[in-house]
Amino acid sequence: MLTGIPWSELALLAAAIIAGGVVTGILAGLFGIGGGAIIVPVLYEVFRIIGVPGEVRIQLCIGTSLAIIVPTSIRSYQAHRAKGAALVDIVRLWWIPALIGVGLGSVIAVFAPPAVFKLAFVVLAMIIAVKLLFGRESWRLGDDVPRGLAGRAYGFFIGLAGALMGVSGGSMSNMILTLYGKTIHQAVATSAGLGVPITIAGTLGYMLAGLPQQKLMPPLTIGFVSLIGFALMAPVSSFTAAYGARLAHWLPKRRLEIAFGVFLLLVSVRFLASLF
Repeated sequence: MLTGIPWSELALLAAAIIAGGVVTGILAGLFGIGGGAIIVPVLYEVFRIIGVPGEVRIQLCIGTSLAIIVPTSIRSYQAHRAKGAALVDIVRLWWIPALIGVGLGSVIAVFAPPAVFKLAFVVLAMIIAVKLLFGRESWRLGDDVPRGLAGRAYGFFIGLAGALMGVSGGSMSNMILTLYGKTIHQAVATSAGLGVPITIAGTLGYMLAGLPQQKLMPPLTIGFVSLIGFALMAPVSSFTAAYGARLAHWLPKRRLEIAFGVFLLLVSVRFLASLF
């Protein structure tokens, strides 16, 4: 697998991974997301060059992305909670259903073609971006997040989507929370908290899901999680997450919404273009 690898090109890609880690951490703290939309494309190019087969490449990217996001989500949540913005009761309501959704997503990821992950991201991200960019304060699903079965269903959906896209679920939870009257700062902080169990469970799920195809993986890989990718990007992104969280509390609400919406549109275009 390693014969004939262009090491100079890999060195440049390693530098790109580290640079992506800086951006990932800032985005995680700023928007309450884990940065999977940045991580997955970068890792996809790395794994392509070292010869990872196409039938497992995107799954390996997603699993590694979830692993990288774990420390970033923890650090981001700690920074937001220190400012008192996180809605702890919502995190407690959603985290168990989210874990169930992550488990289902991990199983689906074994069998679904790559286009499924990309299309799911494009559709959901564009819906959220439209809401952020053109939505009005009057847009509401209710005065508060439901606490019954409907409320838990949101957690399940967020966990499932996160597992299929290699993200922490912050994009979906941000939209849901703001539609129930929560401020963008509360939504970002709460999303960061929910991202912790989603990414941990997703990492373990992808490790197990990839074991039957271990022979197709590059060295230093457990299932669908690359230890090399984790080691390169996770420390950098975790360190810079706190700076993003500080920026989130400094920016005015509308600017934060516009920035998040533009970010999602750009990522959607990138995934949509990769389908052709």
